[in-house]
Amino acid sequence: MRRRLLPALALALAACAKGSETTSAAPTGGTLVIASPGDADVLLPPVLTTQVGKQIADLIFPRLAELKLDLNTVDDSGFAPSLARSWEHRDSLTLAFHLDPRARWQDGTPVTAHDVVFTWGVYGDTLVGAPELPNLADIAAVEAEDSLTAVFRFRHARPEQLLDATYHMRILPRHLLDAIPRGQLAAAPFGRDPVGVGPFRFVRWTPGAELVLEADTAFFLGRPRLDRIVWRVLPDVSAAVSALIAGETDAMETIPQRDEIERVLRSPDLRLVPYPSPFLGGIAFNLRRPLFRDRELRRALAMAIDRETIVRSIFGQYGEVPVGSTVRMQWISQGPVRQLGYDTVEAKRTLEAEGWRDLNGDGLREKNGAPLRFTLLVPTTSRIRQQAAVLVQDQLKKVGVDVRIQPLDFPVMMQRSERGEFEAVFFSRTLEASPSTLTTDWSTSAIGGVNWGAYASPAFDSIVTAALAARTRGAAAPLFRRALEMLNDDAPAVFVYSPRNNVAVHRRFENVTIRPDSWLVTVATWSVPPDRRLPRDR
Repeated sequence: MRRRLLPALALALAACAKGSETTSAAPTGGTLVIASPGDADVLLPPVLTTQVGKQIADLIFPRLAELKLDLNTVDDSGFAPSLARSWEHRDSLTLAFHLDPRARWQDGTPVTAHDVVFTWGVYGDTLVGAPELPNLADIAAVEAEDSLTAVFRFRHARPEQLLDATYHMRILPRHLLDAIPRGQLAAAPFGRDPVGVGPFRFVRWTPGAELVLEADTAFFLGRPRLDRIVWRVLPDVSAAVSALIAGETDAMETIPQRDEIERVLRSPDLRLVPYPSPFLGGIAFNLRRPLFRDRELRRALAMAIDRETIVRSIFGQYGEVPVGSTVRMQWISQGPVRQLGYDTVEAKRTLEAEGWRDLNGDGLREKNGAPLRFTLLVPTTSRIRQQAAVLVQDQLKKVGVDVRIQPLDFPVMMQRSERGEFEAVFFSRTLEASPSTLTTDWSTSAIGGVNWGAYASPAFDSIVTAALAARTRGAAAPLFRRALEMLNDDAPAVFVYSPRNNVAVHRRFENVTIRPDSWLVTVATWSVPPDRRLPRDR
């Protein structure tokens, strides 16, 4: 069977409102200054780990096709052209992309199918250590049929083949990177001074302070309406909101604390743009440590944590308790999912049964002379996680568990987490649109990657694999529910909160749309009317 996409022009027009292609309908000009909670780590897409870095990469390195705002990851109609102007399913295992011949790298070199083949090779090379590698496992080969046709061959017929081929890989310039040994790519100067093919080009980066992109006036899909985007690193939320209200910055991706949200609402120059949350916060246990190898102990800790109270205390109406390792942005979060409920009586009973008892009446449980105690890492840059950690500490103390909170600078905490040098860590993750995040976050293949705690369950892996192979959402839904429930039952982590997201943005910006998984991916269509521009917009 041969299934062809709509002609590129028609589909581009249909997708225009979704942000896949810019237009000249609005005047160009304007500067967007973003109050960013952190800095990028590097600007080489395969090795990105920070959300800020991914957001910046989205504007420098386009994908072959982009998801539309509704985040339909299964049907081809959920995607719009980007580097590829069209694509076709030649059979159930073959997907061919036809590149836009207008696409040029920002040094003037044409984009070719050989760049696509090279990109797949980089992402798939274990020497590179790409976090997205598990999501590419079903791609058997990528070939250049000619200079503008890249052919993907898959191992299995899957409903998310188009997602696999596009979402998880940003195309790289072979002519600039091919000579660098794969094991040295992450540290190469290119990651600090990238050359892309997107709507914006890299200008400068002062680590820990500011990063600047400017519009690529020669962008093949049309010049962005804004002139430049500036990321200003302001890790303290209160200070960032103050800068926003003072007019020193223009936007924040999310404001988690309700008191800070209320400050924004009182400002006549700002507005909130709500969108389904991709954010998930929780505590991961290190299953390499003897204490946390005990499944019943982990379950007891999970039952002793009152997540509702934590969410209500910190977020008020602007947060919710997740049903598991998923967020409202993902369709698998809808419907009933069995969880370990808050039950201190059952938590105490389980601890007693596991041999953890308070023998001397000091309120702390012991076993074989060792106290029930562990250290919880939290980043100094996150007030939310610090507040939540204190509440968790207090709740677990009531069942005889001593939690030592250790604040660390964010880079240090990330380094220790990735190396498995921790007992427990309070994480915050930005999930992708596809439920395949269950694979990248918790599968056995993700140990050494994002699966920091080394959770390993062949049964879980098998269920998620079957769910991702299901041909319809109806067939996949019960499998994903089982996977979420298995993760909840095994308790390798406690999924504590998910903020209800609102982008705060200055009212002078028009055409503001948000794709929940990547809030700036449509920023090329944002605009500032000439009569509302500030001095920095000119």
